[in-house]
Amino acid sequence: MSLVCVSDFEAYAKKHLPKATWDYFAAGADDSVTRDDNLRAYKRYEERIRLRPRMLRDVSVVDTKTTILGTEIGFPVGIAPTGFHRLAWPSGEQSTAKAAEAMDTCYIASTYSTCLMEEIVSAAPEGLRWFQLYIHQQRSASEQLVRRVEALGFRAVVLTVDVPYTGKRRDDFRNNFQLPPHMSVKNLEGVFEDRDRSEYGLPANSMEPRLGWEDIHWLRSLTHLPIILKGILTKEDAELAVRHGVQGIIVSNHGGRQLDGVLASIDALVEIKEAVQDKVEVYLDGGVRTGTDVLKALALGAKCVFIGRPALWGLAYKGEEGLQELLQILKDEFRLAMALTGCRSVSEIGRHLVQSSRL
Repeated sequence: MSLVCVSDFEAYAKKHLPKATWDYFAAGADDSVTRDDNLRAYKRYEERIRLRPRMLRDVSVVDTKTTILGTEIGFPVGIAPTGFHRLAWPSGEQSTAKAAEAMDTCYIASTYSTCLMEEIVSAAPEGLRWFQLYIHQQRSASEQLVRRVEALGFRAVVLTVDVPYTGKRRDDFRNNFQLPPHMSVKNLEGVFEDRDRSEYGLPANSMEPRLGWEDIHWLRSLTHLPIILKGILTKEDAELAVRHGVQGIIVSNHGGRQLDGVLASIDALVEIKEAVQDKVEVYLDGGVRTGTDVLKALALGAKCVFIGRPALWGLAYKGEEGLQELLQILKDEFRLAMALTGCRSVSEIGRHLVQSSRL
């Protein structure tokens, strides 16, 4: 079977994954309006983002490399944090890490990995890794995770800030979704042994709902690693993030899995970039499916984009090899989009390339 675009991988995964697993990966909160709007926002007719290509630019050589937090990557598409990769492929996050290393890009490993972070590092020792952190009410568990990832050579902590409680994903309720008995959230094994586990093998509502801006300073006291906030959607919160000394922001609505009816990520990007300028690096996840999507996000201010569900589809196809294929397709599409708009390097991508009602 020849898969030639990201949607082909989606179709393969939907056909071959168990229904409950597919529903878990695909689920959006409530009516899934935001999940679907993440996709529509790149393409909707009334407010679509139109490209303004420049011609006669000698694009015989096109360089897709860029840097994030000072580290060079092969192209500006990283892998967003998603949980439970072993549901998609037996070796799970180890295969994800290998694919990211092979493609010279960043992998953000999830707190909810089904492989130990030590196993992830062992699988891809030279890869660029960041660690996504949830802070639970049992804060000692989060503190231990931060100290472990710093010791293991992870390069940043990505604090997810949009989950004081887990959003309502209807199919998970209908399916009574649970991890299979042979899988677990490896990095939290033994942490919640004294509590009933009812949510993905973890205690229901174990997140820390009291999390506030002052906790950025608490997190800073635990680590020297850069701190990135994931889940920012407004300029007000972006300005507060800068004021509290973080090094990056991921504009994200959690793939539409938390609060339904919020802005698509690409719709929130412009005001956030305008608010922070170049004081911190701004990234984006949500809805990226093509190389032109990547180009549009960068033109509107993102330093790099991260893909969530598509990475799982790549794993479901052929594990490490499948994810590499998917990433290579995105890289090739992005390079072609650069060439056809007259961009010879990522530094030449800017707002002059887009016509949009967001500007």
